[in-house]
Amino acid sequence: MFHSFFPRPKLFALSGVVWAIVTILAWYFVFDGLGASFGYVMPEREPYDLSYFLVPANLWFYAYFAVCLVLFGGVWTVVARDHSWKRWSIWGSLLIIAVTYFSVQVSVVINNFRRPFGDLLQNALAGKEGITVWDFYDLQIVFAKIAFLSMGVAILTDFFTSHYIFRWRTALNDFYMSKWEKLRHIEGASQRVQEDTMRFSSTLEGLGINLINSVMTLIVFLPILFGLSSYVSELPVIGEIPHALFWLAIFWSAFGTVLLATVGIKLPGLNFRNQRVEAAYRKELVYGEDHADRAQPLTVRELYSNVRKNYFRMYWHYLYFNIARYFYIQADANFLIIMLIPTIVAHKITYGIFQQILTAFGQVSNSFQYLVSSWTTIIELLSIHKRLKAFEAAIEDKPLPEIDQHYLEREAEAGEIAADRPY
Repeated sequence: MFHSFFPRPKLFALSGVVWAIVTILAWYFVFDGLGASFGYVMPEREPYDLSYFLVPANLWFYAYFAVCLVLFGGVWTVVARDHSWKRWSIWGSLLIIAVTYFSVQVSVVINNFRRPFGDLLQNALAGKEGITVWDFYDLQIVFAKIAFLSMGVAILTDFFTSHYIFRWRTALNDFYMSKWEKLRHIEGASQRVQEDTMRFSSTLEGLGINLINSVMTLIVFLPILFGLSSYVSELPVIGEIPHALFWLAIFWSAFGTVLLATVGIKLPGLNFRNQRVEAAYRKELVYGEDHADRAQPLTVRELYSNVRKNYFRMYWHYLYFNIARYFYIQADANFLIIMLIPTIVAHKITYGIFQQILTAFGQVSNSFQYLVSSWTTIIELLSIHKRLKAFEAAIEDKPLPEIDQHYLEREAEAGEIAADRPY
């Protein structure tokens, strides 16, 4: 699933994580201060327009970020010089990481924009003199420039990632087809090659981009939220607590992640079994089109009964999972506002700062809630992974998973394949 597209995937992933940690620490402890000594500093009031991307401090980081990516890609290009997909798997992945970071930067600019716009709106509603319609129009023009830049990059990124996904699927397809003689007797082999490889690459790519986005959002927005915590010193019931917003985001996100991971722990296995019983039912019907002795009423009734039983089990488990999920989503919509009530009543923040806090807290909270927002997709991915693992087992001459052995035995009893076949 991975080595067909990525060079030495375990080492590639591990080295990527280690390199990311090293470069992040090096930035905060060495290069950030070094840049400040050269005069590459952020203005006291960060820009809320496109000039934000040209601030000397940001230009210094962009250069550092680019060097880190090129070094990593260059080393791996040498290591994987014989790998046929190295350009797409290495450099394509690095390009996606770079563009993902840009989208996070756009979110920072929008967060900066919320403060002047919110304060202007508050002053206008309060009847403060000297405010004209062009004060609002000018800000809307600024926002439009940011939005159009973001849209243009997003459109090009979607175009590139579509090709990236298809290349991964092609690598999987080519690899499995080269081992087809070992794989063709596994139940649903054609579906796994044609459909599961497509779903696996596209689903994992989406989850991977979201994970990268979440990590980068945390890196960028945690310091912002930490700074905004100076406006919030008191929480309901709890009272005063240093850096309240920072700790609230961590606590609330951890609570949601643990809650949904606990109540949804059985869902991956049920989704996998659902694919299997559906495949067994479909395959019997296909055989029945060509063979009069297949798809008999008793056999079909038994197979469809398995389908019904598994769906009913899934409905039940999804019932309590959705109760927990929707409870958390609804509570999440009001949690921060409830926590900010003492601060709002004490008039410690303006409407613009309130908007900044909402955005920054939402970005950090959503990043920490990666498992919460992606859990259903992760469940689908795990079920696909289980199906493709059977291919891996057959290729490496390892025992098939228990459920695959069960269906293999059914085919042997039906005379479709030899009972003593090793896979």
